[in-house]
Amino acid sequence: MTKHIGILTAGGDSPGLNAAIRSVGKSAASYDMQILGFRDGFRGIAENRVQRLDGETLSGILTTGGTILGTSRDKPHKMMIGGKLHDMTDAIVENYHANHLDVLVCLGGGGTQKNALRLMEKGLNIITLPKTIDNDVAMTDVTFGFDTALGIATDAIDRLHSTAHSHHRIIIVEIMGHRAGWLALGSGIAGGADVILLPEIPYDIDLVAEAIRKRAQKGKNFSIVAIAEGSVTKDHHDAYEKALSAKEYATSKEDKKAAKDKLDELAKQQRNHTMHLGTQLEALTGLETRVTILGYLQRGGTPSAADRLLATQLGSACVNLIIKEQYGVMVAARNNEAIPVPLQEVAGRKKLVPPDHPWVETARHVGTSLGDL
Repeated sequence: MTKHIGILTAGGDSPGLNAAIRSVGKSAASYDMQILGFRDGFRGIAENRVQRLDGETLSGILTTGGTILGTSRDKPHKMMIGGKLHDMTDAIVENYHANHLDVLVCLGGGGTQKNALRLMEKGLNIITLPKTIDNDVAMTDVTFGFDTALGIATDAIDRLHSTAHSHHRIIIVEIMGHRAGWLALGSGIAGGADVILLPEIPYDIDLVAEAIRKRAQKGKNFSIVAIAEGSVTKDHHDAYEKALSAKEYATSKEDKKAAKDKLDELAKQQRNHTMHLGTQLEALTGLETRVTILGYLQRGGTPSAADRLLATQLGSACVNLIIKEQYGVMVAARNNEAIPVPLQEVAGRKKLVPPDHPWVETARHVGTSLGDL
C-alpha cells in the first residue's frame, strides 16, 4: 500500500532545510509515496494546515534559504492559543491519523528532537533530521546549516579585519551560540581572530586585555575578538553556579526567592554582555573598541554546497528508513554515512565544545587567546 509521509520544520530557520524537504519528497516520489507538508512547525499539524508537496512544489528549492513550509518554536504540549498555553498533543495525534500518515518527519535542532520524542511516546511513527547552525545536536558529527553559517561568520571576520587594521581598533564580533561555541570557534580560527570566547570556557577579562596589550607591544594596534553570544566571564559563571546551587538546596521560601532573584539578575546582565565587554576592553587597553553583532545574518541566504549535500544525503536516507519501517530515530551524519540513532539517545542532550577538542588545541597553538590562560 502507498505510504503517506508528513513533514515539518521546527525551531529557527536554517540553510539546507529546503534541500532536505526536496530530498525527502523526491526520494519518496520514486517509491510512489505521498508526502504532506505541515505549515509552521508543530503548530501546523496541531491546526491541520497541510500543503501537498508534489514535483512542482519541490522544483527549484534546492538553493533557496529558509523553509518553504515556514517554521515556529511552538511545542506540542505548550502552544499559545488565544493568549493561553494549551497542550495540543492530542490534536496532533488526531491529525496524524486523520491524514492517514505512516510517519511524521521532523526537521529541527535540540528542541525539535525533544518534542519529536514526546510524540513518539504517544504512539506516532517519527523520524527526525538534525538541523541547526549551532551544530549542537547530540550524536551526529554535524548538522546541516552549520557549514553555511560558518562561511558567513568567517566572511564577516575577514571583512572586519581591514577596518580594525585601518583604524587601530578592537572589533568584537558577536556570533550565535547560546550554549555551544562551535560557530564562534570555527569561524574565529578560519577568520584569524586574535581572541575567541566560548560558552564552554569561561574567560577572565584581564587575560583578554593582556593578550590584546601584548599584540600592541609588538606593533599590532588592532585585534579581532570573536565571541559566542552565550560566553561568560569566570566571575559570572561562578556566581551563576553558586545561585543555582543555592536554589537547589534552599529550604525556606525566602532563600528560594533570593536565589531566583540572583539568577534573574545574572540573566539580565548576560543580555548586554557583549556591549559591556567592549566598554571594558576599551578602558583596559586604551584602544578604541567597536562591536558588531551578526545576528540573523548567519541564518539566511543560499545554503553552501556542503549543506545541500548533507541535507540531501540525510533526506534520502530518511526515506530508506521509512521503507524499512525503522522509526523512532534521528538520521545522524557519522563518518560520511547516514546512521539511524534512537531518539532517546538524542533528546535532551547537547553537543558542546570539549575543552580538549582539536579545534581548541589548534586555536591555542596558533597563539589565539581563549581568555582562560
